[in-house]
Amino acid sequence: MADPCRIVVMASGNGSNFQALIDAVSDGRIPNSKIVRLYVNRGKAYATTRAEKAGIPWEYFNLISHGFQAKGEKDALKIQESRDRYDAALAEKLLQDDSKPDLVVLAGWMYVFGKHFLDPVDAAGIKIINLHPALPGKYDGAGAIERAFNDFKEGKLENNRTGIMVHYVIDKVDRGEPILVKEIECREGEDLHQLEERIHSHEHELIVEATAKVAKEIVARKNGTQ
Repeated sequence: MADPCRIVVMASGNGSNFQALIDAVSDGRIPNSKIVRLYVNRGKAYATTRAEKAGIPWEYFNLISHGFQAKGEKDALKIQESRDRYDAALAEKLLQDDSKPDLVVLAGWMYVFGKHFLDPVDAAGIKIINLHPALPGKYDGAGAIERAFNDFKEGKLENNRTGIMVHYVIDKVDRGEPILVKEIECREGEDLHQLEERIHSHEHELIVEATAKVAKEIVARKNGTQ
């Protein structure tokens, strides 16, 4: 039996992409893999219910609730220091845990990691991947779908197409190497909500395919077949 790819998932909300990963590991579309833990940073994230139903351990770890940043803090320097300490603490937790992963999948994780998380995780040889609703190099960060939609309405969207991608996570937001990309054409007469629904309908498939692709490479490397 091949040594499996150990996956940690991080999510902030409903966890529908997390559920897609659970289902795909279960039915073999993500082969030789095991989801060993879920982390959430929002206390009421429904993703935790999905984890419990699947028998996956989960942990809530929040920037403010766990004392890294004062609620309502406005000082930019203190905010950055708080985020650095939070990032370092979560990296330490990830690396020291019994469920130390081979792969971290950000599945609707509404927080941007900095070097204090990324560097130690990278040094440990752990890959981090993220799903972003835009094409490579376009609409980095928050509000990507709405920004593409507005450009389409103004006739400024290149080829009238936006899309989604799964990419490796680096210190520059949404600029890591793409793993898989899917283009999605914007349609005349369609409102923002309809475009969002259409984009979200493709996310589950893409995050599963990309996770499977990376996991297969990790398993091959771990088992000396690559």
